[in-house]
Amino acid sequence: MATYLSHVLDQPVWNAQATRLGKCQDLLFLETDHGAPVLRALLMVAEDGSEMYVPGSQVSTLSPAIILNAVTPQVYELRGDELCLRRQVLDRQIVDVEGRRLVRVNDLQLTRAETTGHYYLTGVSVGTSSMLRRLGVENLSGRVLRAFGRDLSEQVIPWQDVAPVQSDAPIRLRVTQDKIRQLNPVDIADIIEDMDRPSGLTLLNILDDETAADTISEVEPDLQMSLLMSLAPERAADVLEEMDPDDAVDLLASMEVEQRENYLELMEDPESVDMVRLLAFPEDTAGGIMTSEFTTLPMGFTAGEALNYLRQSTLAQEDETLYYVHVIDAENKLRGMVSLRDLVMADPDETVDEIMETELITVGPLEEQEQVARLVARYNLLEIPVVDEEGVIQGIVTVDDAIDAAIPTAWKKRIPRFY
Repeated sequence: MATYLSHVLDQPVWNAQATRLGKCQDLLFLETDHGAPVLRALLMVAEDGSEMYVPGSQVSTLSPAIILNAVTPQVYELRGDELCLRRQVLDRQIVDVEGRRLVRVNDLQLTRAETTGHYYLTGVSVGTSSMLRRLGVENLSGRVLRAFGRDLSEQVIPWQDVAPVQSDAPIRLRVTQDKIRQLNPVDIADIIEDMDRPSGLTLLNILDDETAADTISEVEPDLQMSLLMSLAPERAADVLEEMDPDDAVDLLASMEVEQRENYLELMEDPESVDMVRLLAFPEDTAGGIMTSEFTTLPMGFTAGEALNYLRQSTLAQEDETLYYVHVIDAENKLRGMVSLRDLVMADPDETVDEIMETELITVGPLEEQEQVARLVARYNLLEIPVVDEEGVIQGIVTVDDAIDAAIPTAWKKRIPRFY
């Protein structure tokens, strides 16, 4: 049978002989990896004003009255892993994992198991009904609505689908943390943008480096630097390493020189060398917005050999949005491009030289970003290779980065991510 926290808080607590002992100040639940949290203790304010924690095993009923199954209750010793509903959850913002949104906890649903008599935390109430219940006018409002042919609906989110992430409470449920990590970084970024700063940072800290990097890349530019600077320097450097090089360079370029050098020193050598090279170009040029994550393939392979080569290629494994393969000669000069689709569909014995595109649109590292954007739009490109004066490929500019100068950031976030 379900009841709500608002029905329990500040209500009298009675012992087994119907003697009033005090009133309920809070309920403490124990989180588990499987199933709903179970009532661990009741915080009672005694008649003399002192506080006492009563073990949940001595709580017989919570509703319609709080009755203990003992005359003189035992004292519960806090362990530190309890979740205090009033202090840590009620009226706080939480993440609705299934709904991918931030919601406010108006009330909490408690359910008593008939077989064991234990109380479990089963849901979060977020609707209008819960607010009216807190105000004590739920019944009156229900009667008014029914008079007009409407019902007062209850909106309850199952507890296993929510994650409290306020900074002063323990992050709960490993399984729920895993669910948060599985959300699209765009959704996580939207949630963090709606949070207060401490809670947003708490949420960011439970993410692995790769997901944190993708999430920071999706938040508004003004918040990106703040989030990064809130992380420990070593963790921030790890996150920068996981970001797309062009996004990481944008952040590094906006830092003070000393601060930027500190982060570069904390980064692994391959990544830091890449960042230094990209930072050498003006930010509004092809070199300044290009990424160094692209896939190359030596000339002379058949389509079948090329696919086997790509399966073993470190560059291909790190290229998360592999679409085009850049065919180079022995001097790293760009000779052609072939899409992964064309490679897969080609006869395995057909040579890559025969199926690759050789009439390429390329730009130099110092080409202005606006010109790159015009080329992308004119030729309907997903990327443009950046080559030096000798034709050696230096990087690629993806469509989203090319058009960044032409459209607002909010619109850019709505463009499908091919890269």
